[in-house]
Amino acid sequence: MATLTVRLPDDKHRRLKILARQRGISLNRLMDELATTALTEQDTFLRFQVRAARGSVQEGLRLLDKLDS
Repeated sequence: MATLTVRLPDDKHRRLKILARQRGISLNRLMDELATTALTEQDTFLRFQVRAARGSVQEGLRLLDKLDS
């Protein structure tokens, strides 16, 4: 497991600590969850791009419209 040092403004650090406390988790766990969410979003975007390159733009838009409803 790696260690990462992140510099944040004091106010942002305080707010993250409050958020972690409200969720009943450590600040470390909160940062892990946020990183997982960001990576999942990126992976989903990349998969969509690959599929869109292979298929029809109109079909992709149709599928996105289904998600909105």
